[in-house]
Amino acid sequence: MEYSLKTTGAPTLEELHKSPAFPTHDQLRKGPIAVIECIEEIPCNPCEASCLKGAITIGESVTNLPKIDFEKCIACGMCIAACPGLAIYIKDYTYSDKNALLSFPYEYYPLPKVGDMVKAVDRYGKYVCDAKVIKVRNPKSNDHTAVVTIEYPKDHFEEAINMKRIFE
Repeated sequence: MEYSLKTTGAPTLEELHKSPAFPTHDQLRKGPIAVIECIEEIPCNPCEASCLKGAITIGESVTNLPKIDFEKCIACGMCIAACPGLAIYIKDYTYSDKNALLSFPYEYYPLPKVGDMVKAVDRYGKYVCDAKVIKVRNPKSNDHTAVVTIEYPKDHFEEAINMKRIFE
């Protein structure tokens, strides 16, 4: 089977690297940075509207792929909950000597709690490593999309993009 967004429901790294909003290897290692995994030209622009620094642009046609000016992006995370496709997350390779940080949208209940140990997963939902919940933000302005932040070993920096759903 050939892997692609159309066959698996998740984009491949090859597809993402062609996207104007996917950071380079070097950009990912400079510090906190927004990553947009949006590779389909659909009418959508909440990420652009939510970016207070003007770092995300769609342009004149609402079907353009988003672009990020990584020099303007301050990794505030406002775009994470604004994205209806749940396609935006923040990564921070510089968080500590051994661990990276990941903030991502989470729309399941129950919400994890700070200090919980969770399973970090890749874009296909496969287990990558154990992670610790550092922060959970769920203000009314996020319209029921919580933003969860986890710390996890840097060895898995590239693969981890979310966490396995918690069942009680």
